[in-house]
Amino acid sequence: MFQINSFFKKSTLLLLCIMGFIGAEAAVISYTKNAKGVTFKLDKGLMQLNICRADIIEVKYTIFDSFSAKESLVVNNKWPLATAYTVTDGKTEVTITTAKLKLKINKATNAITYCDLSGKVITAEAAGNKAMAPATIAGISTYNCTTQFVSPANEALYGMGCHPLDSLSINYKGRNQDMAIKYLTGAIPVMLSTQGYGLMWDNYSASNFYGAEDGNTKFKYVSESGKQVDYYFFYGPGFDRIIDLYRTATGRAPMFGKWAYGLFQSQDRYLSEAEILTVKDNYRNNHIPVDVLVQDWYYWDPLPIGSHIMKPERYPHPKQMIDSLHAANLHAMISIWPVFGKGTPNYDALDKMGGLTSITWDNVVTHTFDTYYDAHNPKARDLYWAQARDSLVKRYGWDAWWIDQCEPDNGALLDERRKANFYTGKGIDYFNTYSLQHTKGVYEGWRRDIPGKRAFFLVRQSFAGEQRNAATLWSSDIECTFANFKNQVPQGINACASGIPYWTSDIGGYHWKWTAPDWSKPEFRELFTRWFQFGAFSPIFRIHGKGERAIFSKNWDEDTRATLLKFDKLRYRLLPYIYSLAGRVNTENYTMMRALTFDFQKDAKVYNIPDQYMFGPAFLVNPVTAQLYTGAGASGKAKTRELYLPAGTSWYNFWTGEVTKGGQKLSVNVPMDMMPIYVRAGSIIPMGPVMQYATEKPADNIELRIYPGANGTFKYYEDENENYNYEKGAKATFTLNWNDKLHQLSISATKGSFKGMLKKHTFNVVLVNGAHGSNTGTADKIDKSVVYTGKAVVVKL
Repeated sequence: MFQINSFFKKSTLLLLCIMGFIGAEAAVISYTKNAKGVTFKLDKGLMQLNICRADIIEVKYTIFDSFSAKESLVVNNKWPLATAYTVTDGKTEVTITTAKLKLKINKATNAITYCDLSGKVITAEAAGNKAMAPATIAGISTYNCTTQFVSPANEALYGMGCHPLDSLSINYKGRNQDMAIKYLTGAIPVMLSTQGYGLMWDNYSASNFYGAEDGNTKFKYVSESGKQVDYYFFYGPGFDRIIDLYRTATGRAPMFGKWAYGLFQSQDRYLSEAEILTVKDNYRNNHIPVDVLVQDWYYWDPLPIGSHIMKPERYPHPKQMIDSLHAANLHAMISIWPVFGKGTPNYDALDKMGGLTSITWDNVVTHTFDTYYDAHNPKARDLYWAQARDSLVKRYGWDAWWIDQCEPDNGALLDERRKANFYTGKGIDYFNTYSLQHTKGVYEGWRRDIPGKRAFFLVRQSFAGEQRNAATLWSSDIECTFANFKNQVPQGINACASGIPYWTSDIGGYHWKWTAPDWSKPEFRELFTRWFQFGAFSPIFRIHGKGERAIFSKNWDEDTRATLLKFDKLRYRLLPYIYSLAGRVNTENYTMMRALTFDFQKDAKVYNIPDQYMFGPAFLVNPVTAQLYTGAGASGKAKTRELYLPAGTSWYNFWTGEVTKGGQKLSVNVPMDMMPIYVRAGSIIPMGPVMQYATEKPADNIELRIYPGANGTFKYYEDENENYNYEKGAKATFTLNWNDKLHQLSISATKGSFKGMLKKHTFNVVLVNGAHGSNTGTADKIDKSVVYTGKAVVVKL
């Protein structure tokens, strides 16, 4: 078995070999119905199918006489309304029918086959489908829990979270994945299939996914500890629908402030108030667009971690510093850890109320073993929030919170995490949910105590459901190498395919062999430039890592700086597009960074492409992850990259306007100042002016680029940008439609309103044609100017 030594460490393997997995192919004896679903009595245990909705099914199985009474940490939908279904008892199978599915339960094996209403099989549990096996892990008696599914040869599988050091594979069909959260390894137990369904395993223990069982005809998911098998089935068949159902079960992602979609400037680490204010001045005085400045760790040095004190000798006026940033229209983010050194009042207070764990971090700075608080304990979460709120967040007016080190990270001592006692139970059963519960506490505290300011949390690890806690996942402490950069692209894609809509990486990488790279060297300039181009088309756009790498830095030559500025300004021009996508994330459970299978599920040629994705409905993004211009042998390397244009549409080269039919591979030139970007025919892209910060100018004058060749639509979203009034309906949308045959643009009437809403928009419509309307700058001329006042309008072009 894959990783058997690590996965079943200290387990009773001989017992497993003798007994096998209990429950495999347990026969159905009888069943009972209730409003929520059907419970099956088996000859070995129980199985329950809860009909959450017509297209959401929860499946539970146990070898015991009753199911665990645990409340899900992930699924927060209580399904208050019963869903209609029928049950038909046949000779060999029981059939459950909803308005969208037929579930066929084999009486001899209890295996479930999922079909659409026509009877076509969507997927099926394999023989030996749901099973539990006794095991002893880290000295703890428990049960391994397994589910196994049939997997046809043409199936492709996505999701599973972000695994920063993973290879380039985008498709989990035929490969295995460690699903235990630890340093540089993530796990979000959500999987999407091109067969039209999704799965989510509601188990929080360290797990493994095996994607090539029985000659690559099956896959299985094995959790090392649990009292029952528990998974959710979502029927799309489209990926957007699957993600919508996942977030219906686990919670919507709230809106971030508009500023959060601009550029974050961060460094490991700014050492003083004076340094931060200098960075502010260098950005603003040089008219470089930026929205956020970040204070990373150890601003408390030499005090213990968890003191929540900005060392006065280096930060004499924290409130004045943040006020100065706000006066310059900058937002401020600070790193606050869930770890406490002994000798701090915060440590003592948490210890006194029983809010600390036995899990420690070997502090790389002080070489002390510092302690994690119990994020599963609601009273400890409340106290933790109150400490940070009163010492730092609300006291000084910070706008965002960087949640570092939240695995929790205790190095190789993973058994100590298993043996830890959380408020909810043994660490072995809550191995992967620390970050989920930690962000739950700070999000709830923020919403309660800091009204009118949208929460934003940057987290190093994420789990299913964490999107509801205003969490953005970043891909951890990756190295400043092209190999690591190359890995980030598929990991970002799969993190978002796991239902977490906001993902980012440290542009340039975090470290170079744990030191700062020499960013003035050509090879590091090339790396940073390519990574920055990718960052500009990531959900969150963020510079961070060791060494000076701000856009104004003297490390950059003027050609490098010009390229960085071009992409920075392009990001800001695209904010009307990006913020509208964010509106869809909140209102429609949309996915902004999209695996190609979201939009081209029927084109099998996209299934294994690891380094291309859609950014919203319009942009096909093709990061350049190869070192071509610097280093050994650069002169002999072709300055091109291969890419595939998905079938079924035509594509515009964003830079030149050249149109190419989809369904073919291209080899394109990649000069240093350009990343290949293609726009799908029928796209409508609103572009604003270049701005120094996200809300500098009202969006009353928009260049509206239309890419002819197909019909298209775009939903435009606006709100008050910073507060939560949108949840009370203070928002507005209107839909732009392009009829290609009639060459006609129609704009719907505006739905909704909010305080300060623009009374009119001027849309300078540009029909892209070759150089006309291409590239990053404003168009050479407009094809028609449309004044929109909120009433429906139709324009012939």
